Amino acid sequence: MTPASSSSPEGRGGGWVAAQFVLIAAVLAAGVVGPRWPDAFRGAGIPLALAGLGVAVWAGRALGSSLTPFPRPLRDGELVTGGPYAFARHPIYGGGLGLFLGYGLVVSVPATALALALGALWWRKAGVEERHLAARFPGYEAYRRRVRGRLLPFL
Repeated sequence: MTPASSSSPEGRGGGWVAAQFVLIAAVLAAGVVGPRWPDAFRGAGIPLALAGLGVAVWAGRALGSSLTPFPRPLRDGELVTGGPYAFARHPIYGGGLGLFLGYGLVVSVPATALALALGALWWRKAGVEERHLAARFPGYEAYRRRVRGRLLPFL
């Protein structure tokens, strides 16, 4: 059996992508399972989810044609350091975490727990991405020192 080529989904990090989509589906499915959060927590969920969605969309638009779900950057991709990337190195994951945590707070405790697991997966995936980005872009290490937050400006 030969190793997957770097252009195949497996060679680009397809396992990470599959794992994140399985966890996203689990978060959404857990929304029908109780127990639910008290109303005070649930009320915070909607603004958190909307803010997270806004950040994720902003970050995706900033990446433009460099956007990929895989940890390995595209061959013709560019290093984006402006927009939300001036505040956090992986703001799509930070926004996604806000979106799914907010959803979890609105619908159920199990969905919130799974959203936290998704955040942990994204934290580790971001570490893998950073190794690829540092190898691909000579200026990445300076960018990483300048922008301290991995998923959010403070995280």
